[in-house]
This record gives sequence, structure tokens and C-alpha cells, in this order.
Amino acid sequence: MKSMTGFGKAESINDKRKTTIEIRTLNSKQADIFIKTPGFWKDREPEIRLEAIAQLQRGKIEINIYFEDETAETVMQFNQAAIMAYYRQLSDIAATNNIPLPQDILASIVRMPDVLKLERSEPDENEWKLLLEGIRSALKQVNEFRQQEGLAIKDDITTRIRLIEAYINDIEIFEPQRLEVVKNRLRQNLTEHLSEIKIDQNRFEQELIYYIDKLDINEEKVRLRNHCSFFVGTVNDGDGNGKKLGFIAQEMGREINTIGSKSYNVEMQQIVIQMKDELEKIKELLLNVL
Repeated sequence: MKSMTGFGKAESINDKRKTTIEIRTLNSKQADIFIKTPGFWKDREPEIRLEAIAQLQRGKIEINIYFEDETAETVMQFNQAAIMAYYRQLSDIAATNNIPLPQDILASIVRMPDVLKLERSEPDENEWKLLLEGIRSALKQVNEFRQQEGLAIKDDITTRIRLIEAYINDIEIFEPQRLEVVKNRLRQNLTEHLSEIKIDQNRFEQELIYYIDKLDINEEKVRLRNHCSFFVGTVNDGDGNGKKLGFIAQEMGREINTIGSKSYNVEMQQIVIQMKDELEKIKELLLNVL
């Protein structure tokens, strides 16, 4: 079992530059990938995306690639076209308004936008291979993080499933008492409202059996126990797919709701509420399971 929450970090270093890769993941129903990378790696984004999907499958995946330290040789160059354009415009303005040009006008122009250009060496194929190794290393860390988180989730949801199974046993304690209350209530109502009418005792017993059969929850208990067993088995056999476990949890919820609607007993209804509470916590945890 894996969580969809994870973090990984790696570095790609060569004689030109040092690049840092950070990857964060959160839960999502599908692969939702956001990539932030320097401009000269933009054309590699589809390859990075495919690598992330292959390793992480799904989730909200944020990949940040940036320069932590620039070690490549850089060349500063003047943009002559920009300098001449600034000079001509300033000269025209000065001539139109009969204003002499200052002697240090060139010093002012070089401080204008786009006058200086910073030229960096473009990365080559070998540098891309190094970066790809760094990305794979960060993805591996994310998967290790996810596995650790998944173990914690597995222990938590298994404990809660065992609690639901224990609550089924607690419910059984109140079943005989509940059925006796139902019988007595029916007899009392008949006595109060139909005291002057002769009641066919055999027919009454048949109706009573039919009514009590409608309130029987043995089938629901059996199905709920089976769902709990199937849930734990799915978790333990390495097939801990979050979506599959979510479907099983839905079936568990149906059985719990039916037991609650048939309980007609305060103590049993309180236990059903506790079961629902545990199941809701399980569903919340499953939202983060891969």
C-alpha cells in the first residue's frame, strides 16, 4: 500500500552548472502534473511528464527544476541595436527641444533595459542525461516516502476495521433484548386498542414471526463481516488499490445503515453510530491511498 503524499529531492551537477530537482505529490483521482523548469529544458517537459506518470501513476505531482548555483561560464554582451535606438531617440528629443546632450549620456544608456545581454551556454545531450538521472532519483525518493506513509495508513485502517468487527459482536448482546421489547410492544398495543375484539392467537403469532423476521439482521452481520475480511485481505495481499478499497468501504456502509434502520434499540443505534464514525475515518484515509 502506498500513500499519494510524497517528497523527493536530488541534484544534477556537472562542470557547467548545478541543478536541483524537487518533487512533491498529494492525492488526486488522476495524474495532475505541474512542471516548473528553466526555459532551455521546456522541450523536455513531455519526457519528464511520462517519467513521472510511469513512476508515480497518479496524484497531484509538482516538479520544480531550478539552478541552485550557477557555475557555467557566462558572457556579458552589449546589445548594440538597443544602445543605438536609445541614442537616436535621446538625440532627437534633445534637438527638438534645443537641449544639449550630456557628455555621460552613454553611461546613462547602458543602464537602460535590454542593453546588457547575459549569454549562457546551452545544455547538451550529456547534461540532459544527468538531469534525467536526477529526476529518477527524486522520483525514487518520492516512492519510498509514499511507501512509509502507506504503512502507517495500512495500520490505521486495519485497526479501524477490527473495531467495526468488534462492534458487530457488541450488537449481538442486545439482539435478544430488542426482539423481546418488540414482542411486548406489539402485544401491549393490541391489548390497548383491540381489547373488545377476539384475536386469533395463531394468526397473531404468524404475523409476529413475519414482523420479527423483517427486523432480523443476521444477513447484514454476515455480509458486513465478509466485507471486513475482504477489505483486510485486499490490504494484506499487496493489492491495496485505493479505488478498490473505496468500493468495499461503500458496501460496508450499506450494511451498517441497514443494521441501524432495523435496530429499534438505543444501545444498538449508539454502536451503529460508532461503526459509521470508524468507517468515515477509513474513507478519509483511503482518499490518500494510491
